[in-house]
This record gives sequence, structure tokens and C-alpha cells, in this order.
Amino acid sequence: MTEHLRGDGAVLRQSLYGSSVERTYAGVLSFMRRRYTRELAGVDVALSGIPLDLATTFRSGARFGPSAVRAASVQLAELKPYPWGFDPFDDLAVIDYGDCWFDGHRPATIKPAIIEHARTILRSDARMLTLGGDHFVTYPLLIAHAEKYGAPLSLIHFDAHCDTWPDDEPDSLNHGTMFYKAIKEGLIDPSSSVQIGIRTWNDDFMGMHLLDAPWIHEHGARAAIDRIVDIVGARRAYLTFDIDCLDPAFAPGTGTPVAGGLSSAQALAIVRGLDALDIVGADVVEVAPAYDHADITAIAAAHVACDLLCLWRQRKVRGQPAAQSPHK
Repeated sequence: MTEHLRGDGAVLRQSLYGSSVERTYAGVLSFMRRRYTRELAGVDVALSGIPLDLATTFRSGARFGPSAVRAASVQLAELKPYPWGFDPFDDLAVIDYGDCWFDGHRPATIKPAIIEHARTILRSDARMLTLGGDHFVTYPLLIAHAEKYGAPLSLIHFDAHCDTWPDDEPDSLNHGTMFYKAIKEGLIDPSSSVQIGIRTWNDDFMGMHLLDAPWIHEHGARAAIDRIVDIVGARRAYLTFDIDCLDPAFAPGTGTPVAGGLSSAQALAIVRGLDALDIVGADVVEVAPAYDHADITAIAAAHVACDLLCLWRQRKVRGQPAAQSPHK
């Protein structure tokens, strides 16, 4: 299924499938050299970026995250991903849809712009894989996914922060209150949702199941996978991965780093073990490359995104199609 293209597959590839031969240090950058297009017919997964960092509470810079993660993905497009041992693009039709457009000088328009961006993609029945941007972007993405797949969804949330601090202002932009709003609005069901890697305090975790960082360190990745699968079960789930789930030793390039987090090996092992779950959409957020060192944060984020694509490839080849809208 490979077209035997040599270079710039992001713009020269005609098929939605297959990979091209690329120089890792050159060429047109898209995520894992996927075709840049807004055509959604036949697409299994549309990757897009949301370069927003107006909702941060500490260090800004996540607006540069999508481009940094794309650049970090070049090595992942060179060989079959480890430990999977297959090219996911032989079986999974993936495009790079580019970035969501919004007017950063008109903050009240940002949330509706992201919702409409997601609706456009989801109407095609493609799954969304989104690169942030700060974590606020998950809130409008959840609104669109709950419309598509039915509310409430289960949430699989990797993070140092619970992001359920109170916020009853409907128009606020805050990357620490999205899931407070999502629970209040019935977008997610806390009783079937789980937060992994938490290590900041909140007096009210709103009924979410917590596998905090000390629990992961004590019990390990395998126990975490089993617990997540038990909590979520067969429900439709949205997965959001805040890169600050990782300890700053593994992800310094983020806006609100917290010591004591997961290693990249721990987090990737957990993500790779979630192939039994019906993950209808996902994002990887909060990469702020200005604080990075040797691109290690962006590289970790690119690996998480690649593993999510491999999970979806596994479900497709096993004959487990993407969940369809309950309204069809």
C-alpha cells in the first residue's frame, strides 16, 4: 500500500494509506508525514492542532505546541512504531487537517470556533486526535464529542492537575476548570471516569476516580491499566493527555510543571494497554517548547499521539469500528 514516494509525502501523497521515504531532518512537516488535507471522505482519524495558550494560569507558550509535536514526530514516521511492529498507516487512514482557526484577539469567540472546528470533522465520522495548546481546548472538544456520541462520556485523564476547581463563569478561559464545567453540564460521567498521575490537591474531586502519581509509583502500569479498564468498561470514552502528567525530568517544556510525576515509560505503558477501550476521541496538550530541553517534551507527546493511533489501528483490524452517533 506504500506509494514509494521519496520526500514530502505530506503534500505529494495521493492515498490516505501508506508511508513515504523521508529525510528526518528535512521536508514538509505534518504529523508523522501524513497528508495535509481538509478532505475527510474515507478518513479514519483527522489530526489537528489548536494553538491556544490564553487560558494558562502560569507559563504561556503552549500555542507553539502543535508545531513542536509535529516536528518531533519525524523519527516516528521513519520506522514501524515500537513495540507495535507494524505501520499503522497500512490499515488506518490518517490525515493532518492542519490547525483550528480562531481569533485570539476576540476571546469570547474562541470556544465556539473550536466547537465548530470539531463538529466539521466529527460529521464525517472520522475520529479526532488533537494537539494543544493549553488544556482548555478539551472543554469545547468534549462538547462536540458529546453531541456526536451521546452524553455523558467517560473521561480518561492523564494530568498532574485534576482541573475540577470551581468556575461558574460561562465565558471564562481557564485551563484548570474545564472538567468542573464538563461534569456540571453532563458532558462526562465522573463515576465512570478516571484521572491518572494527579499530584495537586482539590478539596472536591467531584467523584472522579483517582490513580494519583504515588499510587502509580507503588502499584505500577499493569495495575493502572486493569483499574482503568474496570472503571471505564464498555462505555464510550474520551482520552486527554496533559503532558505535565510526566515528571518535569521527562517533560520540562510545559506551563505548570509539578514534581513527582510519571516517567515517560510509565505513561506510555499505560496508554499502550488501553486497546480494549472504545476511545472515541483524544488529545495531547500543554507542550510549551520554549521551556523544553533537547525537544524531550515534544518527543514524549509525539510518542503518546503515535500510540493512540496504534490503538485505533488495532481496533480497526480486529473489526471493532469507531462508535457511531446515537442520533443516526
